[in-house]
Amino acid sequence: MDTALVKNLYTLSESMAGEWLSGFQYPWEALQEIGYIIKKLARHLDLEIYEKRGEDIWIARSARIWPTVSVTGPCIIGERTEVRQCAFIRGNALVGDDCVVGNSTELKNVILFNHVQVPHYNYVGDSILGAYAHMGAGSITSNVRSDKKPVTVHDRIGGEDIDTGLKKFGAMLGDHVEVGCNTVLNPGTVAGPDSIIYPVSCVRGVVPPDCIYKSSEEIIKRTAE
Repeated sequence: MDTALVKNLYTLSESMAGEWLSGFQYPWEALQEIGYIIKKLARHLDLEIYEKRGEDIWIARSARIWPTVSVTGPCIIGERTEVRQCAFIRGNALVGDDCVVGNSTELKNVILFNHVQVPHYNYVGDSILGAYAHMGAGSITSNVRSDKKPVTVHDRIGGEDIDTGLKKFGAMLGDHVEVGCNTVLNPGTVAGPDSIIYPVSCVRGVVPPDCIYKSSEEIIKRTAE
């Protein structure tokens, strides 16, 4: 697998954690340190832009947070982001600018780059979503294997399995990834930038960039529009 995977998946300037992420060979290596980096970044937030609203919770003054939202720190929610009714942010969540966290959506141990939308009944755990990534209604990241063994990443391109050593690892979605409604992203899913995943899919392993995932047996290259 490409050792420049972090830089290939994400536009690092689209997250306040971008410089920190650049130090990892693989993006999932950052999952165990998200809470730490949130606290570190918080020390440098502009308090004219961000307001401290609880223990290790910082929310941009321009963000719209509905009164039924539950937020546990460490957490940073960026400028102009909307967090809708009954969203459940369980901690270790770094949410960028201009994002949408929708009704009844749950976040836990995640980084959402700027402009990410998880707008309807989504579960996103132990995952990193690149700029402009969108998850359709009801689509989720499954972050624990049923046998509870460490998660591996299956690379269809390189034909190898990478043992991450992580018991919890949902999905790495590159910039502009579009996930169809009611899709399950199984533990260790990595979707390259500009890829599209069909609705009601069950995805595992690496989806190459600029591809359309119809099934595990049918992944085709996107054609120029």
